Amino acid sequence: MGGAKNCPETPRQRMIGMMYLVLTAMLALNVSTDILNGFTMVDNSLHSSIDASNKRNLQLYNDFQEAYSANPEKTEEWFDKAKEVKSRADSLYNYLQRFKDELTIMTDGQGRFDQLKEEGLDPTLHIQGASNFDITGTYAIVQGHGQELKTAVRDYCDFLVGMIDTTENRELRHSIQATLATERGWNAHDQDSVDWEVAVFEGMPIGASMAVLTKMQNDIRTTEGQLYQYLLSRTDAGDLRVNKLNAYVIPNSNYVIRGGKYSAQIILAAIDSTQRPEYYVEGQRLNDHGIYEVTASGVGKKQYSGWIAYMNPSTGEMTNLPFTSEYSVGEPAVTISNNDLNIMYRGYDNKFSVSVPGVSNDKIRVSVNGAKVVQKGGEWVITPGESAKTVSISVTAELDGKMQPMGTREYRVKQLPPPTAFFSAKDKEYPSGSIAASVLSNPNATIVASYGPDGLLDVPFKVKSFIAIIKGSTTSATGNKFTRDQLNQIGKLKKNDMVILQDIRAVGPGGQELRLSPLVLTAN
Repeated sequence: MGGAKNCPETPRQRMIGMMYLVLTAMLALNVSTDILNGFTMVDNSLHSSIDASNKRNLQLYNDFQEAYSANPEKTEEWFDKAKEVKSRADSLYNYLQRFKDELTIMTDGQGRFDQLKEEGLDPTLHIQGASNFDITGTYAIVQGHGQELKTAVRDYCDFLVGMIDTTENRELRHSIQATLATERGWNAHDQDSVDWEVAVFEGMPIGASMAVLTKMQNDIRTTEGQLYQYLLSRTDAGDLRVNKLNAYVIPNSNYVIRGGKYSAQIILAAIDSTQRPEYYVEGQRLNDHGIYEVTASGVGKKQYSGWIAYMNPSTGEMTNLPFTSEYSVGEPAVTISNNDLNIMYRGYDNKFSVSVPGVSNDKIRVSVNGAKVVQKGGEWVITPGESAKTVSISVTAELDGKMQPMGTREYRVKQLPPPTAFFSAKDKEYPSGSIAASVLSNPNATIVASYGPDGLLDVPFKVKSFIAIIKGSTTSATGNKFTRDQLNQIGKLKKNDMVILQDIRAVGPGGQELRLSPLVLTAN
C-alpha cells in the first residue's frame, strides 16, 4: 500500500473561503437582502462541499477497513486511531448541527422548525429571520455556547495534531492548526482584540452565522479526511521494499532421537536484491549472504549476538536490528559394546556410565530389574541380588517435556572370580616366587587378595587369616599381617629358604568367605 499525500485545498474551497471573507466585510457596511442571499448561497455551496467530503472520507475509511481485514496485525494500531478520529469528528460535527438547530428554533420558533423537518427539509437552510442580529450574540456569547464551541474545536484540533508525528509532516500539522484556529480576533466595530467567540458571533446576522457554522462543519470533514490519509500512509511507514521472495526452513535441531519431536519454523523471507543489508556478529561484518561460520572449540553452550543494518525507508537512515542466538558443543561420542561380555557380577557394585546424545544427564532416568541401582555423581551403581541370573537396564530421557524410552539392555549375572593371594610391601604386590629377604622381613608387609596389577576389576577383598610354614614351623595369623614370632623367624631365613602361606581366607563385597591358593615365597 503506497503512502497517500494530503489533498490540497481545491479551487472550489478557495472560492468559498474568499466569498465568505468578502461577504463578512460587506456586513460592516450594509446588510441587505442580496447580501443575506449571498450568505445563503455560500451556505448551500458549503453543504455541497460537505457531501463531497463525506463521500471521500467514507471511501478512505472503507479502504482502511479492507486493509485491516486483509492484515489486522499490521494495520490494527492505525485502524483503531482512524476509528477514534471518526468518532471525534462525528461528535463535533453533530454538536455544530445542534448549535445551528438551536439558533434556528430561537429565530423562527419550534413549530416552523418541526414542520420543515416533517417536510424533509433542513430548517437551517430556510430561516425566515435571517437578518436578525441579536439571537446569535445572545445564544453564543450571553448564554456561553460560543465558549463551549471554542473549547470543543480546540480539543478536536489538539487531538488531531497529537496523532501526527512531531518530526515529520509539519505542513499537515500547521494546516490543521490554521483550519481549526480559535485564537483571539478583532471586533469589526471597535477594532479591539477580543475572544474568538466574540469576534465570530457578535453582531452577526443569523444568515451569516449559519454560513460560518456550516464552514466549521466543512472544516471538520476536511481535517477528518486529512487524518485518514495520514494514518493510511503510516501503515506502510518503515516497510522495506522487496522484489524477491524466498522460502526457508529453520529447524530447532537437525538431530532428533527416535520418539523425540522434530521442530522447524517455515518462513517466507522477502528481500530487496538491489539493497542488501549488512550483517555483523560480535562486531565483525559477515559476507553479503549473512552466513556465520565458526570452528567449535570447548564443550558446552555457546552464545553470540550481533545486528543487521538496513536502510530504513521512513527515515532514509541505516537502522540496526539486534539479534542473539546460541548453540551447543559436545564431545565426539560413540558407543561400542561386546555382546559376549554383557555381564555384571553378583554382590558387587558394578559402575555404569549412561548418556543420551543431545540430552543432559539431569534429564536421564535409569531403572533396573533384578538389581539395586543408585546414582552417584555421573555414574550409576548397580548391585545384582544374590539370586539374580540376569539384570535388565532401561533408560528413559526427557524430550520436549515428556519422558521417552531410549532403550533396554540385558546383562548376565556372574559370581565374582576368586582372587589371588599376593605378598604386598612398599606398594608392590609379589606373587609366588623369589623375593629379597629384606623385603620379606618388612614389618609393614601384608597379605592381600586381588586380581593383580593387570586385573580388570578393582574389588576390595579383605584377608581374614592365614597359616605360615617357615623352615618347617607352622603358625597361624589373624588378619593380613605376620605375627611378631613369624617376623622373627623370617629374619633368620637364609638364601633359598622358603615361606609357605596356605589356608588363606578372604572376604569379598558380598560377605562370602573365600579360600585362596597357597603363596610360596623363596628368600634370595
